[in-house]
Amino acid sequence: MSPTPKTDGFSEAERTAMKERAAELKSRSRRSKAADRAAADENDVLAKIAAMAQPDRAIAERLHAVVTESAPGLAPKSWYGQPAYARSGRVVCFFRSGQADGERYSTFGFTPHAGLDEEHGMWATSFALAEWTEQGEETIRRLLTRAV
Repeated sequence: MSPTPKTDGFSEAERTAMKERAAELKSRSRRSKAADRAAADENDVLAKIAAMAQPDRAIAERLHAVVTESAPGLAPKSWYGQPAYARSGRVVCFFRSGQADGERYSTFGFTPHAGLDEEHGMWATSFALAEWTEQGEETIRRLLTRAV
């Protein structure tokens, strides 16, 4: 049995995500008025989506439309370089590009602030999004209704 190879710490993708998060926080701190911040945050999210390769871009565009329509109380914001949606500054749900992460599918996930807890003590916190379907959209809308 050979020993497990040691790593040098964070992967390149992890380092990139941390750098993007630091840049997001720095940029946000420079924005003065709340209205300016909200508009700039949404522009950041739309720019991140526009920069994605297909099919992730199409999925993220549709997801953005569904979230803003189904959960108008959630504000778009960039989170670790990916689109996210927050309530009172705390991220409730987020989209992770599978292509950006080097994965075969993208992910739509929820943080603990979504409050999706189930009585039986077990619930999903993220979902694979390989393509946009009506059934998937219905599931997302239902979860967003519970999360807000």
